[in-house]
Amino acid sequence: MKNESTILTFFEALQDGGGAGASTAAAIEANLLTANNIWMMLATALVFIMHLGFAGVEAGFGQAKNTVNILFKNTLTPIIGLLSYAGLGFFLMYPGFAEGSSGWFAFDSTGWSMFWGSPEKADVSAGYAGAGYTYWTDFLFQGMFAATAATIVSGAVAERIKLSSYLIFTVIFVGIVYPLIGSWKWGGGALDMMGFYDFAGSTLVHSVGGWGALAGVIVLGPRLGKYVDGKVIDKPGSSVPLAVIGVFLLWLGWFGFNGGSVLSADPALTSFVLVTTCLAACAGGIGGFVTSYFVFKRMDLGMVLNGILAGLVGITAGADVINPGSSIIVGLIAGVLVVFSAVGLDKLKLDDVVGAISVHLTCGIWGTLAVGIFSTNADHSFMTQLKSIGIVAAVAFPAAFIIFTVLKMTTGIRVTKEHEEEGLDSHEHGIRGYTITVE
Repeated sequence: MKNESTILTFFEALQDGGGAGASTAAAIEANLLTANNIWMMLATALVFIMHLGFAGVEAGFGQAKNTVNILFKNTLTPIIGLLSYAGLGFFLMYPGFAEGSSGWFAFDSTGWSMFWGSPEKADVSAGYAGAGYTYWTDFLFQGMFAATAATIVSGAVAERIKLSSYLIFTVIFVGIVYPLIGSWKWGGGALDMMGFYDFAGSTLVHSVGGWGALAGVIVLGPRLGKYVDGKVIDKPGSSVPLAVIGVFLLWLGWFGFNGGSVLSADPALTSFVLVTTCLAACAGGIGGFVTSYFVFKRMDLGMVLNGILAGLVGITAGADVINPGSSIIVGLIAGVLVVFSAVGLDKLKLDDVVGAISVHLTCGIWGTLAVGIFSTNADHSFMTQLKSIGIVAAVAFPAAFIIFTVLKMTTGIRVTKEHEEEGLDSHEHGIRGYTITVE
């Protein structure tokens, strides 16, 4: 980065001046690392808060009789996600591809041995990541992203999937599929060599999770009574206020998701990214509001909420290279797309409880293509973005489809008709999500 190179040049100049200069340079470098690392740890915490946001959205949009089951999945997802990422994913995602390699597969066995055997050897100096953060902050920040990809799937397949099957899927998807694909860009692999650009993960996080969600919905089938005689039967959520709280928590978390993806506390770039992120979210909300009004002839709060999330997903790929005015266009189009995508999925009888596929897959694809249209960097090519989307789709969807299909043929992935009709809470957890009664 330009700012980073300027700082390093300053350090070199000071060092050339003698011992006092070298000492001053070291002190500045240490302070820079501390400041950057504090921001990155805060960004990590903000991404972690997104799991609470997902829990709120899914529980709010889901039926009351399945609230505990939904919250149970959302509680275990980051737990399993982080453990899977620590056990395998992190070292698969950042393997350090050998020079001249094809960039499709590698594994950092040295890093794995250090992580689990000699953690004191981890690089916590200013020499790691350009003084942006330490090794341990790197792991935790990236681990939060990994768990997010699995959470996207959770909302789409809610209210009829077996808990055990979902958890097995999460281990495999977060431990292998997500990091393998991520290594192709963020690990310096094949897509990065092609010139593909995805700043914070419209494709690498959101559409990967979206492809997984689509596969799960197809293999599972719709909820009982969702589609009857060609009509879409509404299944009211348990709590609109909870869904609203969830969306605002996700918006808050995106300050860390996109802002942290600067990978330092660079004041100019971080603030720029937060501006484009927020403007796209606002425009997405407007797009969802206006489009749903014309389509459904009502002011649909659910579509405004999903429009906000659509705008956030849409700008994530290019938040650092798309100017504020263009970010509004990106967000607005995402808000429009999320409505038509949701309608289209219902026509295909693909039952997505919270609209995860429309938000994360449809708008993830759009946001990735938007880089090729609106980026201020002339090196970013629309065709490269499109080709990379196709490559990711060709791996993420079949991989998820195979995992779900194997689970269906072995352990089974769907709860019984009785459990689905009466609610998963009482049958699988022995407790209801809402227990307040009126005498």
